[in-house]
Amino acid sequence: MIRSWMVIGGVAFLVALVANVITPSDIQWFKRLQRPRWLTFEGVIPIIWTVIFICGAWSAYIIWESNPGTTRTWLFMGLYLLLEIVTIAYTPVMFRLRSLRVGTILGGTGFVICLILILAILPISMPAVLLLVPYLLWSPIGTYTTWEMINLNPEDA
Repeated sequence: MIRSWMVIGGVAFLVALVANVITPSDIQWFKRLQRPRWLTFEGVIPIIWTVIFICGAWSAYIIWESNPGTTRTWLFMGLYLLLEIVTIAYTPVMFRLRSLRVGTILGGTGFVICLILILAILPISMPAVLLLVPYLLWSPIGTYTTWEMINLNPEDA
């Protein structure tokens, strides 16, 4: 029998695969951009996001298991999915449009969606809420970094 955590993890994995639709010229564009001097942790960002996505999937699993199959729970799953789609869209959309401003907007949008999701699930499960806190803490850092890069690369805003 397929378990709910398998479905949630599988959907999260499939959505994450979409982030790989970037071309070598997209990567080249991003690599040539100037970064803030304080950005010394760029190499660990993929690890940070992996942990955040695992926490998000785990949070979704907790919410699903609290009341599986109801319309309300499906709406919550839709919010989790929207959050992941907006978050995953950051890289391919920003790269394709070559626009740091678009990246900043997507980053800010993810933060707002996460905040709405947290407020919605707060009455249901504190552990599920706490698992979204890493997103809430990290997302503004990534968004701010992208915004700072606009100042350093105004032609790529």
